[in-house]
Amino acid sequence: MTADPGFPAAAERPAGANRLLSAGTEATLEAHLRAFGPLPACEPHASLAQLEASGLTGRGGAGFPAWRKLAAVGVGARRSRGRAPILIANGSEGEPLSWKDAVLLQNAPHLVIDGMLAAGRMVGARNVLLYVGSASLPSVERAIAERPDARGIEVVEAADSFIAGEASAVVNAIGNDDPRPTDRIVRLTESGLRGRPTLVQNVETLAHLALIARFGGAWFRSIGTPEQPGTRLVTVTGDVPRTGVFEVPTDATLSDVLGSVRLDADTASAVLVGGYHGAWVPAAAFDTPLTPAGLAPFGAQPGAGIVHVLGDQRCGLQATAEIVGYLAGQTAGQCGPCMFGLPTMAARFAALAAGSDAKANAADLVRVSNLVVGRGACHHPDGTVRLIRSALHVFARDVRAHADGRCTRRPR
Repeated sequence: MTADPGFPAAAERPAGANRLLSAGTEATLEAHLRAFGPLPACEPHASLAQLEASGLTGRGGAGFPAWRKLAAVGVGARRSRGRAPILIANGSEGEPLSWKDAVLLQNAPHLVIDGMLAAGRMVGARNVLLYVGSASLPSVERAIAERPDARGIEVVEAADSFIAGEASAVVNAIGNDDPRPTDRIVRLTESGLRGRPTLVQNVETLAHLALIARFGGAWFRSIGTPEQPGTRLVTVTGDVPRTGVFEVPTDATLSDVLGSVRLDADTASAVLVGGYHGAWVPAAAFDTPLTPAGLAPFGAQPGAGIVHVLGDQRCGLQATAEIVGYLAGQTAGQCGPCMFGLPTMAARFAALAAGSDAKANAADLVRVSNLVVGRGACHHPDGTVRLIRSALHVFARDVRAHADGRCTRRPR
């Protein structure tokens, strides 16, 4: 396949679904250049056009078209020194069930740096920051030290909390040392860190951008679906023979992903897709592709590529109660739905899982969730409600069993 117009041919293109991690685990600049070749210098508008043609969507959770976020900041625009954009690469990964960003930063830090530099050039960013957890600091600092072109990147250690990775929380943490989301009227792309236009992109999104900068949009679209092209990293955890991070085509089914960990699908009752703010998908639907359209009937999204497996001997209500309890303890404490609604729902779900007045507690969960959804200062309450509603639907049989004083999931 030839390169797209405006994108010079570089090293041999990664074939199949193994793209982001195709350089192996050496993580040096030499290994990176050997696998991918140098990052080409491209005109900002031409780069944006290729990014739009690629169809790349964000890999941090929201799935927003990557090119639109860059366009919102402004590509190729001339600004005064005080209004020059800021780019933040977000690798904080506060979701407990995800470590795909950490694996990417450990094994392919230079690809992330390339994406930061390419995106920074496109929007004319004057400041470029990398926001990562403590475990990723050594690998990214080594990578930056290898590259004269990356010496201007500022590395910031991310706070270790569930909500610290939300975009406004990232900006608030860097600007005010307060890693809590803010209730914003003005978009970050208009006024974010230091009052300047701010682009916050997930590190995996930027790594894909770096490959598109080399090989073009048509190459990126050569795998996946027309609506959701490319590959994504998925973190597989739970009741599986082995856990891990895998790169899969965006149209891979849940069965395909479970095959990566050598799981006998007959031993699983459901999977949680999208993490703690995600939704459950029952075993009967494991042929569902990991696309927004495929997951929509279950109220799920691919999100950050999280697939958590629930074994057929583990109670889905108990598993959900543990997660909701955790989420209730991760609030920012800034609004009523978080401060009062989430602890109430956590208590009701714990009682339901324990079989205490299950029917009444299930009904009260529906009532309280209706009061909470859409009223929070950030999306944390909405994500918690999504999980609760999904569990009540997918594990409806278990709810009835708990109301009768028994559980359908007992160890053999």
